[in-house]
Amino acid sequence: MKIAVDAMGGDKGSQAIVSAIKEFLVDNDDVEIIVFGDQEQLKELPSSCRIVHAPDVVPMEAGALEVIRMKNSSMYKALSTMKEEGLDAVVSTGSTGGFLSAATLILKLLPGLKRAALVTAFPTIIKGKKVVVLDAGANNENSPEELVQFAYMGRAYHQALFDVDSPKTYLLSNGTEANKGSPAVKKAHELLINNNFPGFKGNLEAREVLKGEADILVADGFSGNILLKGAEGTAKTMSNMIKDIFKKNLWTKIGYLFVAKGFKNMSETMDYKSTGGAMLLGINGVVVKAHGNSDAYAFKNALRVAKKMVDYQVVSKIKEIGKSGQ
Repeated sequence: MKIAVDAMGGDKGSQAIVSAIKEFLVDNDDVEIIVFGDQEQLKELPSSCRIVHAPDVVPMEAGALEVIRMKNSSMYKALSTMKEEGLDAVVSTGSTGGFLSAATLILKLLPGLKRAALVTAFPTIIKGKKVVVLDAGANNENSPEELVQFAYMGRAYHQALFDVDSPKTYLLSNGTEANKGSPAVKKAHELLINNNFPGFKGNLEAREVLKGEADILVADGFSGNILLKGAEGTAKTMSNMIKDIFKKNLWTKIGYLFVAKGFKNMSETMDYKSTGGAMLLGINGVVVKAHGNSDAYAFKNALRVAKKMVDYQVVSKIKEIGKSGQ
């Protein structure tokens, strides 16, 4: 297995990625890592890694055309080398928009698929339980047929990542009734019922997502992205408010000592770093977008996700979805 790594553009710098690769290879010495970036910053990598000097960093606001014009950037070289050499996967912490759109242009959609979807595993209140959400922002709007394809792709992804035979799938909507939602959601609901989609449970409201009932949540990219960013913002705000309460005076600080373990468990449950990264499904290859703020632990998990997707042959399984016309 060969995995390309774009080592530039992350908030933590290339050193965090170097540390992650070293830790990952301890348990995965059968994987070849090809690292793209400034070779001076990558000199501590193990000799088993192939280093490709690509010092230019793609700006965070860059689009696909800008990435393609930056021939010496680590992102462009990682994607172009993946296509030219048939590498199995690519992982990046760089510009989300640039990476995803350039990956679509360079690697291409799988035949029969209408759109690619960004999928991420989001934490729930049940420790260790994740809900797979797609699309999380690769598209601004989607047709009913695209939502149905997302459901099939999400199922393949969930089965690969969590080894669950019969995941429960829902559509994100503003009500649980079948007649609720946008025109696209209502039509997608009808299509999933008519297709006897395995494990389809109907609609789910945003306020229920983090309870852990759903395994897969299907949404158009605009709604899915708002859901995730809204949940992240709420969690961050609540965390700051709780910290302020316990910092109020001596007695509240003493009180914190009695509940510190509970807050630690809550933090671990909601930690995005354990997920590793989001994957762009529907592309001809495993494309993993790690969080821009990834530390060594988070990026190691992104590499783990990439390896698992290759092991499970998730691209081949999604290719069958395109062939079937689903």
